[in-house]
Amino acid sequence: MILINKDIHNKNYFTKISSMNFEYSEKQKKFIKQVDKVCKVLRANEEIAYLKESVNDKLIPEFNKIGMLGCPISKQYKGLGYDILTYILALQRIGEEGSAMRTFFSCHTSIGQLVLQTWSNDEQKKKYLPDTTSGKSIMAFALTEPEAGSDPSVLDTHYEDNGEYYLISGKKHWIGNGTFAKTITTYAKEKGGDTKSISSFIIDMNLPNIKKKEIRNKMGLLTVKNAIIEFDKCKIPKENLLGLKGQGLSIAFSALIDGRLSVAAGAIGVMEDCLNESLAYAKNRCQHGSALAKKQLIQQYLAKMEVSIESAKWLTYRAAIAKQQLNDYIEDLKRNDDKWIFNLSRKNKKYVDLRRKSDKLAAIAKYYATNMSFDVANMSVQIFGSEGYKKTSRVAKHFLDSRATLIYEGTNEVLELKIASEILGYNYRAY
Repeated sequence: MILINKDIHNKNYFTKISSMNFEYSEKQKKFIKQVDKVCKVLRANEEIAYLKESVNDKLIPEFNKIGMLGCPISKQYKGLGYDILTYILALQRIGEEGSAMRTFFSCHTSIGQLVLQTWSNDEQKKKYLPDTTSGKSIMAFALTEPEAGSDPSVLDTHYEDNGEYYLISGKKHWIGNGTFAKTITTYAKEKGGDTKSISSFIIDMNLPNIKKKEIRNKMGLLTVKNAIIEFDKCKIPKENLLGLKGQGLSIAFSALIDGRLSVAAGAIGVMEDCLNESLAYAKNRCQHGSALAKKQLIQQYLAKMEVSIESAKWLTYRAAIAKQQLNDYIEDLKRNDDKWIFNLSRKNKKYVDLRRKSDKLAAIAKYYATNMSFDVANMSVQIFGSEGYKKTSRVAKHFLDSRATLIYEGTNEVLELKIASEILGYNYRAY
């Protein structure tokens, strides 16, 4: 017997399924075309800067021309007001130019601006966001410490409340954009306090008692400027507390959802560029009497690349839509409840459910896309042979850079445990 759902003839019945085709809207096509144009303008500069291990000084002004520095930020704060999926599509294209270029936006927007847009109050948004969308102020996210990487709950940075200010002391490591960011968010626990006392702060980097030192001799990501940042009883105004006291870890973990999405999107771009470079080389390079592209083993590599790209796209786009649903719910709370900040807690079941879904899907997307991008880059170097071993080749740059993506924004080993705990249940959590 065939059972037919009585709603199947309703023309809207398959709407949600058909929307998963992820066809670009005309508005998205227009914006991605602008991003593509800027990427092409910057390509030569990025390659020169990469070999010199310097910042691409044209990146900010060129992307600022099309509003990319505020892509998913509300128009109220001079951003473009695009949704998360459109932002992810832009990062995917930027990722083709290398993980270093995409990492700039991860630090500035994904774990920078979006933290403020979600968690800051109206006064904080008005003070900080417009300058970040115009490029006057670049952002960074300072969570990692020498002894607190995959487990940020053990951070040593601490603060004291002296009545007029918060005095912050401690050291942060591997802060992307850290050498030149003007505004950062950082995380510290109350002196003598435990994990529940960890709070988040907005820091103006021109304040006294802040030291910055660039981390050098990196294997890849050579146009990203990572820094060690030290605070020595740095005075932070009371109004620069982000969210509520003790809400720091929740804010940090929320930021990492966006961070993982951006890394996954960039990894797709890396794979696409590796495939395009490999296709062109394999068609033109002849060995043993025929083009490399006619060799079965080479075709296996190319097929694996294409499958990896398409698989990563679906995982990442789906995760982006889940994150947008979470963002929409939070914005609805803000419009309808003056005390919305108190509702972003475990007591709010809908918020928790939406966040857990978004968190899990972002972890899956980042885990899969970065693992595959490293494999794809490795296969590309193999296709190029000795030519691919030159640092001047695009595939070599992708190979070096993609190795870092398996580590930051949550190591892939930790993400495996995270995904497993979501399907097993919290009581089976291994970390």
